[in-house]
Amino acid sequence: MARESWQGTNLPRVGGFNRAVVLDTIRQHGEVSRVELARRTGLTAQTMSNIVRALMADGLVTENGHAPSNGGKRRVLLKVVPDAYSSVGLHLDPERITGVLLDLAGGVRLRSHRRVPAGATPSAVVGGLTRTFHQLVRRSGVDTARVLGVGLAVPGPLDAAHRAVLEPPNLDGWPDVALADVLEERAGIPVVMDNDAAAAAIGERWAGGAERAGSFVYVYLGSGVGIGVVLGDQVHRGVSNNAGEIGHVHSGGGRACHCGRRGCLEAYCSTRAIVAAWRDAGAMPKGESVADAYDELCRRAADGDTAAVRVLRQAATRLGQSLASVVSVLDVDRVVLGGPALRHVAELVRDRVAKVVRDQVWASRVRPVHVQTALIGEDAGAVGAASLVLDHTYSPRLTTLLGP
Repeated sequence: MARESWQGTNLPRVGGFNRAVVLDTIRQHGEVSRVELARRTGLTAQTMSNIVRALMADGLVTENGHAPSNGGKRRVLLKVVPDAYSSVGLHLDPERITGVLLDLAGGVRLRSHRRVPAGATPSAVVGGLTRTFHQLVRRSGVDTARVLGVGLAVPGPLDAAHRAVLEPPNLDGWPDVALADVLEERAGIPVVMDNDAAAAAIGERWAGGAERAGSFVYVYLGSGVGIGVVLGDQVHRGVSNNAGEIGHVHSGGGRACHCGRRGCLEAYCSTRAIVAAWRDAGAMPKGESVADAYDELCRRAADGDTAAVRVLRQAATRLGQSLASVVSVLDVDRVVLGGPALRHVAELVRDRVAKVVRDQVWASRVRPVHVQTALIGEDAGAVGAASLVLDHTYSPRLTTLLGP
């Protein structure tokens, strides 16, 4: 059962945590009265009044009309001021760079896409990331001082201590690259970096409000496959910040994977693998690149092409089998599917994954598992990256109470 919201504490030394709890609760519920805020957060009326006054003074929260009357005095509603601040999210996929500009409420104001040329060097990619950032800020007309920072979502594995990408399997020929530091220097603004699946999970959590409160597994389907695990509203990153690398977990079979191993989930479920299986079935895609061929496959599947549907169903079956194990181990009741690989075929993939998970998950009578499509759409990596900045700045974090 999803937890309703974070609970604050009335100890005076944790005012920063309480402030984050209040702001997050207002954001989750869209509009809420002071009385309802106190009930949801467990804070005293005086503490609540002080926090709301400070948030309004900082321009983060505003009064927005009145709640319907229940016979007494109508309660004033509070809401987050979307234009108070913005963040930029950049997602580096092996085949393209996606950028978004997000407002404080999690709304996407602008989007940008550009291709990554095959064999692009880290320097060229950083140049593309920097240009995308400046283009978004310029087009939006937002004051740069009101941009909190840049979130960068990248394929793993990561070295969190050195803010580096470690020879990602889908970016051939890349050495260890301190990508976050290089981008921060070029763009002249703070950069926070995370695995693309974890970032997408944060984006879904931030944008989904009460609908995405609690615990769920977010499945990011792009060039590869990864998962972000949200437990009790907190993304679980693991001891090395690389939790969720399901793409290179053995899934049965012996097909060679581009990482050099055999039987990985991505050997069957990556866009490259799906296109290869389609070609083996006799298809002759018009596009030369994997991205173009995969897009054609999905369009044909959406139109009912038998061979294209069969290939996608086979990949979705393999994905569902792996997710059934994840769900059973973590004891979560929601799986959220997102990412650009679902374009045109989200319903087909979701229905197949849901059936496999339902048939194979342990204790399904005790814990029915719901498989849903993402709320934040195909640009989940970029939206999640921008949400990283908002999450690090404003969301309640246990480290505020316990220390890092």
